Amino acid sequence: MASKPKLYYFCGRGRMESIRWLLAAAGVEFEEEFLETREQYEKLQEDGRLLFGQVPLVEIDGMTLTQTRAILSYLAAKYNLYGKDLKERVRIDMYVDGTLDLMLTIALAAFSAPEDREKAQASIVQKAKTRYFPAFEKILKDHGEDYLIGNKFSWADIQLLEAILMVEELDAPVLSDFPLLKAFKTRISNIPTIKKFLQPGSPRKPPPDRHYVETVRRVLQF
Repeated sequence: MASKPKLYYFCGRGRMESIRWLLAAAGVEFEEEFLETREQYEKLQEDGRLLFGQVPLVEIDGMTLTQTRAILSYLAAKYNLYGKDLKERVRIDMYVDGTLDLMLTIALAAFSAPEDREKAQASIVQKAKTRYFPAFEKILKDHGEDYLIGNKFSWADIQLLEAILMVEELDAPVLSDFPLLKAFKTRISNIPTIKKFLQPGSPRKPPPDRHYVETVRRVLQF
């Protein structure tokens, strides 16, 4: 029996969360080792396991993988969540990169000074409502299907749901002007593997708190 993928990261969202989402959506169980000390991080570097000196790190299929986008692409292809041809794949890449841009701004806001955080979060919600969500609402309208690509569940659907839920944590009624996205959220959330991941006690991580921010800064020394 193949061993479970093993994930090395902090006990929080960051760049690893989309990897957790993708594995969970594919119904794949995984193990995690959380970095809490500088010594753990340095040991990974000394062992030559961090190609560019960065986490996330994922061990899977006898490989040691770094770089978030490469890991996600591999998992999406491995678990048949990456479209049926190159034209579908490039659209998945395009949609995923858009949601990644949005989620990265949310992740970075957690590291801003407390007095700047509220302003940063308001800016994120504004961008979501005027730039990102209108684009995805139009995609769903023009496409006329349940999913973003073809009529099949893909990596793009997983990451869009993740992005929606992250923005809703900042502004609960953010989808009030986007009926198709609201229906999309409900539909994708009820896929059995996704529904399981959204339940309490799953490997899904909560929004970053002060402990998470302090741990990342201590381990990475910034």
